[in-house]
Amino acid sequence: MAYEIPVTQARAELADLINRVVYGGERVVVTRHGKPLVALVSAADLERLEQLREPAGDQVVTSVSRVRDASAGAPREHHRFGIAAEHRGPDPS
Repeated sequence: MAYEIPVTQARAELADLINRVVYGGERVVVTRHGKPLVALVSAADLERLEQLREPAGDQVVTSVSRVRDASAGAPREHHRFGIAAEHRGPDPS
């Protein structure tokens, strides 16, 4: 079962929601006017969803192109929402 939270509250609690997903294994559904808008899921859950949806050979190419698309839009999104995200690789330690 997923934890549901209104988008206005999710904005204020984003760091806590991320921790619930990453460390608590929860899935969070963000709602607007009581209707599901988006879901926060772990990277492992997303990978499993993508494996169900795509043939095995296309997975890597699609994932890499999505990362490129997301990084290209980051500066624009920064201005729109006042936040920015960046992709970081695995911790080298």
